[in-house]
Amino acid sequence: MIKKIIEISRQRTALSIRYGQLILKREDGENSIPCEDIGILLVDNQATVYTHSVFTELLKNGAAVVLCGNDHLPSGCLLPIENNTIQTQRCLQQIKVKEPVRKKLWQQIIRAKIRHQAKIVRDNTTIHKALMELFSQVRSGDPSNIEARASKIFWGAYVQGIDFKRNAEGQPPNNLLNYGYMIMRAAVARAICSAGLLPSVGLHHKNKYNAFCLADDLVEPFRGYVEIKVKEIVAGGEWEELTQGIKAKLLETLYEEVEISDYKGPLMVGLHRMAASLVRCFCGEQKEIDLPKL
Repeated sequence: MIKKIIEISRQRTALSIRYGQLILKREDGENSIPCEDIGILLVDNQATVYTHSVFTELLKNGAAVVLCGNDHLPSGCLLPIENNTIQTQRCLQQIKVKEPVRKKLWQQIIRAKIRHQAKIVRDNTTIHKALMELFSQVRSGDPSNIEARASKIFWGAYVQGIDFKRNAEGQPPNNLLNYGYMIMRAAVARAICSAGLLPSVGLHHKNKYNAFCLADDLVEPFRGYVEIKVKEIVAGGEWEELTQGIKAKLLETLYEEVEISDYKGPLMVGLHRMAASLVRCFCGEQKEIDLPKL
């Protein structure tokens, strides 16, 4: 079953739990949703109030809770600690993975990311060709940082007709990309926890202050889905502000159809397929992680 994404942003809402249901009480009425049906709760209204059981019940059912700040961008994410019956075993396997395996997996991730970038700008044959040449140059662990070189080329050709430079603090549509990336990151982190893995132990990212290193690794080949959606929004006009309508469109990205190995279906489900394949890689049962084909 495809889990639901619940967004709280338009009205002042009081959230509580009753008999395993998330209760949403607003001025115009009350409705309920089974906690087991929720994949992500996104709260973007500063007047929202909660009971403690909202968090504990949702986490018990494997949901991620994303909280936004005054800038309407995600500020943090709550994830379940225990969501897999053999979590301890899988965490030990993850920690013991040898460096050559981690480097091979990172190579696969970066190749998938660059291949997606090339497809997004395929109308520009020169840029497409340059990116595919870089794709073939990515080695184990990407010691030459081909990823950065490819990104510099990609962002220069990403959107035409506007003065755009990719910078998280920059002008729109950077705000749209930031929002989309953070939502995707939360969904990836949720899939990681569901697979019994530690989101803080990464393949490539190793910042001691980052609790989501593995999520930051695995989100890379899924950024393309956000970038395509933002590009479509920009082409449609009126994209300078991160409006309710634009946020809704960006959330739709998690329901996009993806192809991962022999799976074809909603992206949120595909994330779990990818995480499960990573577990098999850590166990030595599989050499290549199952990644999306944009």
